[in-house]
Amino acid sequence: MTIFIEEEVKPDLDFDYKQIAKDVINQAISYVDFPFEAEVSLTITDAEGIRVINKEFRDIDSPTDVLSFPMIDYETAGDFSHLEENDDNFNFETGEAILGDIVLCLDRIHSQALEYGHSELREYAFLIAHSMLHLFGFDHMTEAEASVMEKKQAEILDILKITRE
Repeated sequence: MTIFIEEEVKPDLDFDYKQIAKDVINQAISYVDFPFEAEVSLTITDAEGIRVINKEFRDIDSPTDVLSFPMIDYETAGDFSHLEENDDNFNFETGEAILGDIVLCLDRIHSQALEYGHSELREYAFLIAHSMLHLFGFDHMTEAEASVMEKKQAEILDILKITRE
């Protein structure tokens, strides 16, 4: 598996954020039983950086906590049976499935951890787990979809023993 981590800002976090990212990404892949080696890009930026991306790609001129850019189109969330039908789903050099990009806002990790009363580690891991589910085709546009995602996010974090403190 390949994980590219780009730091637009220096993460001032009191844990090994690179290892936690790898752990959460690996656990999400295992959790959904993704059948291929995978490639994921993770960018850590600040409120202004994510605001610019949010404006460019979603036409929303405000910062957010995380953005997910899936590279694979799914007919059904979590159904990987048709991925091999499209060579564009794979990096031709490595053979890895290109899941997509995750953009995290460091400022929001700090503020939301405080707001929700849990650790920055938990907020960081939660946002990555949430985004990984988007990269597998899951969404939360309806109450039913949101319920499925919330359950999966919680289970991924529980397996890693990253809980609300």
